[in-house]
Amino acid sequence: MKLAPPSITLSIRMYLPARRANAGTDQTLAFKSSGKVHPSRSSTSSDHCSQLELDGKLWTRRKVAALARRLFGVSYTERGMGKLLRRIGLSFQRPDRRAIEANPEAMTEWVERTYPALVERAESEGAVILFADQVGVRPDHLSGSTWGRVGQTPAVARTGKRFSLNAMSAISPRGDMRFTVFAGRFDTTEFLTFCKRLIAGYNGTKIFLVLDGHPVHRSKATKVWMAEHAEQIELHHLPPYAPHLNPDELVNADLKRVLADKTITGRDQMELAVRSFFRRVQKLPGQVRGYFEAPHTIYTSTN
Repeated sequence: MKLAPPSITLSIRMYLPARRANAGTDQTLAFKSSGKVHPSRSSTSSDHCSQLELDGKLWTRRKVAALARRLFGVSYTERGMGKLLRRIGLSFQRPDRRAIEANPEAMTEWVERTYPALVERAESEGAVILFADQVGVRPDHLSGSTWGRVGQTPAVARTGKRFSLNAMSAISPRGDMRFTVFAGRFDTTEFLTFCKRLIAGYNGTKIFLVLDGHPVHRSKATKVWMAEHAEQIELHHLPPYAPHLNPDELVNADLKRVLADKTITGRDQMELAVRSFFRRVQKLPGQVRGYFEAPHTIYTSTN
């Protein structure tokens, strides 16, 4: 059976039921007809792991049980497999999305060499590093979960109107935040206006602005303007298809979670809610710093 790519591997420790441990059998996944797991680690099994590379698929109890049956010749009920998975420290989670076009080598290069070099430059030149990102929100994007009776799907009222709003924010590892909110589409004019505000806000401190490769960030007009203001601001692009390396993505995720709990009926109400979110976070430098301490953004702690 072909396993998933090895970008993320999860170890399932080797457990032995007492009746097989006594017989000296080294079995990775144990079978009990009742579906109950009674593990007993033997001296031979305690130091070994079976690497199940569970990346790239949605692994359910049924799938893992089928894998165990195929690889090790043992059978589990779904309930029994669920108990085993919980016993070894796994939980059923909504996975992060990763683009198949992402280049692991480019991401490693950014994390281990490019970004640390940028930090050194910032320190030597007295510059500030900001991570920025643009986000668009619409009322039909605002979804979440709520409690309800079993078998009865709860209904949540929302507007049927179609409208959207855009925002862009920039955050620094020391806890600063700058933002802008606008109703029009995200274009070069909006982006450069935001850059001008950043320059004014940092009052002479050079800015290293880290962001993704959005076409607006790479447009001809943007390149010309950046060349004219090279002493004040520089753009540095993250690897393609690697939004998880941008701490500002977590700001956007928080924004959408907050909006999901609100009843939005019009553009003005949405704009008020979006601005309120950014203003609140702007006053919480500790929360902003926390965006740089997530598992995929902790590399920025070198700044």
